[in-house]
Amino acid sequence: MTSFSPLPETSGPLAARVYIALRADLMAGKYEPGKRLGEERLAGNYGVSRTPVREALSRLSADGLVSREVDGLYPYRPRIDQLNDLYEVRLTLELRGLSRAAADPETTHDPDLLGPELERWYRLRDAPPGPDAGFVESDERYHLTLLASSGNPQLAEALKVVNNKIRPARMFDYFTAERMESTIAEHIAIAEGALDGRYSEATAILTRHIETSRSIVVGRAEAALTWAHLANAVRP
Repeated sequence: MTSFSPLPETSGPLAARVYIALRADLMAGKYEPGKRLGEERLAGNYGVSRTPVREALSRLSADGLVSREVDGLYPYRPRIDQLNDLYEVRLTLELRGLSRAAADPETTHDPDLLGPELERWYRLRDAPPGPDAGFVESDERYHLTLLASSGNPQLAEALKVVNNKIRPARMFDYFTAERMESTIAEHIAIAEGALDGRYSEATAILTRHIETSRSIVVGRAEAALTWAHLANAVRP
C-alpha cells in the first residue's frame, strides 16, 4: 500500500500544506501517470476536504506538474528529447549574459541588481535548506537576476519562457543535500566572478552548473522508463 506524505506541520493555509505534500508525492512517483488525479481520492489520501485539494491542483497545474486532459488532471510526463533541446536553449541564453559583458568593457553586471541576490545566497550557504523540489523557485530567481543584471532584460524574458517549460522536470534536481550545497556554492562563485569581471571563470562554472543539472534531470527521466511503477511516466 502506498504511503503518502504527511501534511507539513506549519501554520500556513491548508491548501498550501496539501500542495507541498502532493507535490512531493508526485515527484516521488507515488501517483501512476496514466491514472486520473481525482479530487475525492486525493482528499482521502491526505485527510482533507476536496476544496484544499482543488486549490493545490490549481497551483500544481500552473507549475506544470500536472497536465489537463479531456477527462481531468494527470501527472506530468516529460519528453526526454525536448528536455535536451530546452537545456541547450537555456545554456545559450545564460552564457550570452556573460559573453556580452566580456566582449564590451562598458558592459558590466549591475551590482545593485546582482549584489542583493548574491547576499541572499551567502545566507543560504550559512544555513543551507534541506532537499526540496520547491528550491527550483529560488534557483530560477537567481538565474533570471544574473541574466537581467547583464544589461539586456530581454534575455531574461526569453529565459522565463524556457524555465516555464522545464520547471516540472527541474524539480527532480534537488533531491540530495549534496546537490543543494553544490548549487549554492556554484551560484556564489558565478555571481562573484561576474561582478569582479572574471568572465572566463564564471563562464566555466556556469557551463558546468547547467550541464550537471541537465545530466541529473534527463538521467532521472530516462531511469523512470525502467521503473516498474513509472513505466508510463515519460514519453520516449
